[in-house]
Amino acid sequence: MLVDDHAIVRDGIRLLLEQVEDFQIVEEATSGEEALEKLKKSDAETNRPDVVLLDISLPGMSGIQTAQTIAKQHKQVRVLMLSMHNNEDYILRSVEAGASGYILKDTSSDEMVKAIRTVATGEKYYSSPVATIILNGYMQQLKKTDKTASVKPRRSKLSKKEKEILQYLVEGMSSREIAEKLQLSVRTVDNHRANMMRRLQVRNAAELVKTAVEEKLL
Repeated sequence: MLVDDHAIVRDGIRLLLEQVEDFQIVEEATSGEEALEKLKKSDAETNRPDVVLLDISLPGMSGIQTAQTIAKQHKQVRVLMLSMHNNEDYILRSVEAGASGYILKDTSSDEMVKAIRTVATGEKYYSSPVATIILNGYMQQLKKTDKTASVKPRRSKLSKKEKEILQYLVEGMSSREIAEKLQLSVRTVDNHRANMMRRLQVRNAAELVKTAVEEKLL
């Protein structure tokens, strides 16, 4: 599903994605309210999209509010934020709202396709500049609140291999790319990530990065 209030943007993205053989645009919307209404109908009609490509700046309900509602009401649907804002506040709020990824409107067509494929599999995708902002944002939060003083030593440190995998996750790489980089199987990478999340008691990749920073595990 494409959600953007500018027809020219939707037309451009549609033209791009229609050229990708296994992609199908099932719906379009011009606002968050319209997107939620169409998602509600798609649930009933079993025509639910796998990914919602969502503009962050929408009239009425904002993209961040829309992403948060989708995360709560349509848990199987992944949200990929699309924005012209390389802004820490927007990015961190999108992550906290439950978005599975964040890319900029000036991203290349290849990266957009890659991002959609990645979040469709349940993984996270942030372009390199965005991933850096997320990491830096959590580090700044850590300094401001002096969380290091209250960190409990209840969590085991990560192994060298897990640190490598976590670093690549921060850089926005998918499990497949990490597997190729480290000469491992995709299943092994996924197992490492699942083990880290279970051991650190976190629910998603963003929380995994945040916890690693807070406990100085990177």
